[in-house]
Formats: sequence, C-alpha cells, structure tokens
Amino acid sequence: MSTEVNGKKFVMSYSCGKDSTLALHKAIAAGGIPMALLVMFNPDSGRSFFHGANEEMLKRYSAALQIPLLCVPSSGAEYHLAMESALRKSKQLGAEFACFGDIDIEEHRLWGEERCKSAGLSAVYPLWHADRTENVREIINLGYKCVIKSIDNTKLPKSLLGKVIDERVLEEMSRCGIDVCGENGEYHTLTVDGPIFRSPVAYKTGNILDFGEHSLIEIE
Repeated sequence: MSTEVNGKKFVMSYSCGKDSTLALHKAIAAGGIPMALLVMFNPDSGRSFFHGANEEMLKRYSAALQIPLLCVPSSGAEYHLAMESALRKSKQLGAEFACFGDIDIEEHRLWGEERCKSAGLSAVYPLWHADRTENVREIINLGYKCVIKSIDNTKLPKSLLGKVIDERVLEEMSRCGIDVCGENGEYHTLTVDGPIFRSPVAYKTGNILDFGEHSLIEIE
C-alpha cells in the first residue's frame, strides 16, 4: 500500500470505531497525509451513524487526532448522495484518495468504490482481507483503547457495554460464539486513545439503553 498512498493527501471515512482507526493508522504509516475525517451524521438523533458519537465528541476527536472534521448530515434516504458530495468537496480541498476501514464484505467495498468513482477519487482499503481475529488483536497490541459502545444483545451480554477491548473481553466474546472483530454488527466501538492520537478523547459513560435486539451505553 505504501507506493499507492505515500505522500498523497486523503480523506478518511471515519466511524470513530476500531477498524476505521486502524485503517487510518496504516494509511498514515504508509506515508499518506490525512486532510479530513469524513463522518456521516444523523441530524435526527444528533449522533454519527452506526457508532453514535455526538457532535461535541466528534469535535474532540478532531482535536485529539489533529485532523479537520468534515461532518456530513444526512437522512438515510440520501446517505449515498451526501457521501458523494462530501467526497467531491474533499477532492476540491486536495484529497487524492479516500480511505475506508472495511475488511472483507464485498458489497461494502463496492459501495465505497462507487461513491469514490462518482467523486473522482480512488478508494483505498488498508485492512482488506486481513484475518478478522488478528485484526482486532493488532489494534490491542498497538495500544489502542476501544470502548464497546453498542451490542447485539441476542449475541453478547450487556455487561460488556462500556468495557475496553482486551484479551479477556475477546475470550468472553469467543465463548459467546461470535466473530470477535464484530464485522457483522455484533458490536460497535469508539476508539478513544492510541498511537495516532495526540491526546486521549475525553469521555464518560452513562445509562444503558435498549432498542429491541440492540443495546447501547451512553458515551459523552
């Protein structure tokens, strides 16, 4: 990947979770120059899609990583159009490629490549076809602090909410019979510290909320 990205500016499609953080880490390590964190934001909930960071926390991410935030409001229906518009803006600001944290779900990659094609950017996937278990262990071994934000409560116990992923947490997930990388939505994280962070992202946990088969912990 180094020859593909070295010395080039890029926009990171950023969820604040572990996989997009590791992809950002690898793109930087390969010589890429991050110029924006592109975060899709749901104005109805006041939080980012999927990982649920509020606007104030997203600002703290930008400050901690020292990368400008490109917060993109969207309804679900126009999500792809809002994404393409943000990618075009990124290209105007100097981005040469967009970086994604997907691992091996083909339709996710094709979706991202289509958005980039429309915007005139190339798409880079630093984690593509990485071993799922080794992927999450690499995040731990690099020293990233990933807090479990939400779970599929039909597959994981609510006692994991708010915990930082470590080997003991992975063992508990394995006993539950899930993919410990959570690539199929078994859980989502917020990464709040690690090698590419200039300072930790301050946070505090609150109440646990249930929404049918999914539960989340408030993290502000």
